[in-house]
Amino acid sequence: MLFFHCFETALGNCGLAWSEQGIKGSQLPEENAGLTRERMRARFPTASEAAPNAEAQRAVSAVQRLLAGDAAAHADLLAVRLDECEIAEFNVRVHAITRRIPVGQTLTYGEIARLLGQPGAARAVGRAEGANPFAPIVPCHRVLGSNGESGGFSAFGGAQTKLKLLAIEAAAAGQMAAEQRVLF
Repeated sequence: MLFFHCFETALGNCGLAWSEQGIKGSQLPEENAGLTRERMRARFPTASEAAPNAEAQRAVSAVQRLLAGDAAAHADLLAVRLDECEIAEFNVRVHAITRRIPVGQTLTYGEIARLLGQPGAARAVGRAEGANPFAPIVPCHRVLGSNGESGGFSAFGGAQTKLKLLAIEAAAAGQMAAEQRVLF
């Protein structure tokens, strides 16, 4: 069985879907709560809307705290169990590295490719980040282009939303957004 729940955050209404195997996907805010709910229904057409179970509620709480600027939420998000059974192995590996990028830090697509042992795979990393079904649990917004530019971002608001997330996290880490450093 698959379920979803929409919930308020400091950035707007987000969504979360889960199965017995873990979190199946998450959704950053759309333009309004109704559009977020529609997006969840489109992404997870077999899911029933429901109150979150205990595991999903922990994920909801951690996302709410992260988007409110609580850097400690990162540890709780790392503990969230993802249902990646339908995700390509390469993308699972990209997600694993991306999840470990701390609040206030960034990596480039190329750095992730090198960490994967595939230095020529920066574009493939970009595609994996673009297809990330778990934002912000898998914080693809912390991955930048090689020139330090934000790169693309598939959430509503595009690169502006990505920059807003980075600014929230920079403040949570006690730094200015321009002071964010790479991790590795």
